[in-house]
Amino acid sequence: MSFPPRYRSRADVSGAESRAKAVQAAIELFAASGYKGTSIARVAERTGLSQSGLLHHFPSKAALLSAVLEARDAEDGEFLSAGGDAPMGWAAFDSLAALVARNSTRPQLVGLYVRVSAEAVEPGHPAHEWLRSHYANVEAWLTDAVRVGQEQGEIRSDAPVDALVRTTIAVLDGLQQQWLLNPGGVSMPKLFNAHVQGLRAQWSSAAEPPPR
Repeated sequence: MSFPPRYRSRADVSGAESRAKAVQAAIELFAASGYKGTSIARVAERTGLSQSGLLHHFPSKAALLSAVLEARDAEDGEFLSAGGDAPMGWAAFDSLAALVARNSTRPQLVGLYVRVSAEAVEPGHPAHEWLRSHYANVEAWLTDAVRVGQEQGEIRSDAPVDALVRTTIAVLDGLQQQWLLNPGGVSMPKLFNAHVQGLRAQWSSAAEPPPR
């Protein structure tokens, strides 16, 4: 006799729905006011819970911030990998271009990242370690992507790996901030695509070596 699938009681379902609503409310409030400018009481009110009810699911504001950042990273990671392995070579840069296009329709998440990452530079901020880990993971992935591209012959062997990786991250973050300030005047997808095409033109294996 086979066991039935795990039964989820109405309380389980209700709790999951409340946590999801709280995370969404926190995304909106953190994006608008930052971590320091957002209180548990405001998140609870936006969620439709009492403050004690919210603290039942998230025992502190730091725990709520962790849940928000984990949800954001998980969603972006799933999108970038399309449910499979992380893309390598130029495909990694193409997947980032697709993510930039997607993020241009999600101002709340972009605002969340820009605000929280600016605050989290401070060592005592609850998201400081998340920010360090975030950058380390992006740098490691793009470094591997470029090196695999070199091994496979699509990226030139003399391409400056560190420069390609760090300038791409700088363009990503800089465009997000400029877009938030001037969404009608800054096209993140267009400008990031131009960055990637510039890298391809200079460092694809078919490109001419740069003059010395």
